[in-house]
Amino acid sequence: MTKTLYAEFTVKPGCEARVAEMMRELTEHVRAEPGNVVFSPYTRESRPNEYFVFEVYRDQAAFEEHIGADYGRKFNEELASLIEGDGSELTWLQPIQ
Repeated sequence: MTKTLYAEFTVKPGCEARVAEMMRELTEHVRAEPGNVVFSPYTRESRPNEYFVFEVYRDQAAFEEHIGADYGRKFNEELASLIEGDGSELTWLQPIQ
């Protein structure tokens, strides 16, 4: 069964350019993962410092491989100081059957 999640976070003022660069780099890495099905980052049109990322992985093992990737760890470590709050808010989704 696929693993699907929706992540959201708000970038601190003055950090927008760095986070946009980081997100472009991360997107390239994640989309190259063999178990990644979808990785689609967005910003809110009216407030571009608000990020939303829709992610789908082939299965739990693919998701585990994703979260264990070194580039993801580095991204999350740096991101923590550039966003409001304690981290990304994750919402786990499941398809309607």
